[in-house]
Amino acid sequence: MKRLLAGLLALSIATFTGAAAKADAFEDILKKGVVRIAVPLDVPPFGSQNEKREPEGFDVDMAGMIAKALGVKLELQQITAGNRIPFLITNKADIVIAVMGMTPERARQVMFTSPYADTQLAVYGPKALPVSSAEQLGSYKVSATKGSTMEIDLSTMAPKAQIMRTEDDATAATAYVTGQTELFATNSLLIPDLKKRNPGKEFEVKFSIRRSPAHIAVRMGEHNLVRWLDEFIFFNMMNGEIDKLHQKWLGVHLQPLPSL
Repeated sequence: MKRLLAGLLALSIATFTGAAAKADAFEDILKKGVVRIAVPLDVPPFGSQNEKREPEGFDVDMAGMIAKALGVKLELQQITAGNRIPFLITNKADIVIAVMGMTPERARQVMFTSPYADTQLAVYGPKALPVSSAEQLGSYKVSATKGSTMEIDLSTMAPKAQIMRTEDDATAATAYVTGQTELFATNSLLIPDLKKRNPGKEFEVKFSIRRSPAHIAVRMGEHNLVRWLDEFIFFNMMNGEIDKLHQKWLGVHLQPLPSL
């Protein structure tokens, strides 16, 4: 009996010690004085490189605001739609800001904050193309970024659709612009920039996939970090700073968004 009690006590101490020693990303960021934030640089106006090859965009500015509010140095990581979640799971980044829509499937792998931007997912194409729903896609090819919300949802809406799945948003856009596909599934807020860059190409909305607010993501279990980010978003919604980002990069005012 004594040996059994000693064993149980040792197990309890080990369990407590293990729980106490469990890493906390929020605490680690503050101790190290560095926050690793991953952003896309292939989806203007959320993230791209200027003529000096410096990162810029809505998500890049958000990353800077977060680092400043934390009082730490920003370490910017470049990602694509396909590796946003893997970057968190493999601990290559503390935070991902990448126009990411929240889905129940993704929420099984990472934690999401309240939304910081409102977007619509849709399929775009030339005005003359007779498509107004997923059921009418037929043999038309659609380019979409592999692993993105639009690719996943479109696959569900039209299981037999001919989808060209690309590694990033820039390649998906290029496939449509160069005529490799007749249609392009993307985020509505990326269209104005694409129209400017490709004045001879039509980007008419053929049909909507769904409304998809953008959320910030962190590793599963990082409750302190996700809570702080929620408070950061709320504070900057109320003081108008996030609305300024909407006007600067998206050309529109921030519309009311639900919170988690």
